[in-house]
Amino acid sequence: MRMRNEKAIGLFIVVAGIIILLGKFGVFGFIGRNFWPLLILLPGIALHALYYARISPSWSLVPAGILTVYGVLFSITNTWGAGLMSRLWPAFLLGIAIGLLEYAMAERRRPEFVLPAALILGAVSIILFGFTLLQTGIIYVLAVLLILGGAWLLLGRGRQGRGW
Repeated sequence: MRMRNEKAIGLFIVVAGIIILLGKFGVFGFIGRNFWPLLILLPGIALHALYYARISPSWSLVPAGILTVYGVLFSITNTWGAGLMSRLWPAFLLGIAIGLLEYAMAERRRPEFVLPAALILGAVSIILFGFTLLQTGIIYVLAVLLILGGAWLLLGRGRQGRGW
């Protein structure tokens, strides 16, 4: 029995030395810096898997959708730079919208306000994506839309249906 204890202690000391050595070489820092979004993405995927395996209830799709979208968002910004967050921040609303949408589609009783809330949040998120991606260019798009709308009213639709 004493021989077993010595081997266990020896194995523990060797493993501790390897962990310290890997830490000094920066292995854990590299893993932490590059793969931390997996700590958010993997639970989202796991919650999806648990629901589709019929282990968890349908409401678990709300955090599943949120965590999955956030994990993808953080993976993108971690890979290509945190500066992208200035343009991708509407994905936070999109994550909530996707989670609510998944829940609304999966729930048999169809919750009354969940689907409209998901669609409104999704639409707001997409509109905000448009604003952030176009930034100052949105004023040009708005100007063209106003010109086209006014021309349509003046030339086409405005004359039909009115007895002028």
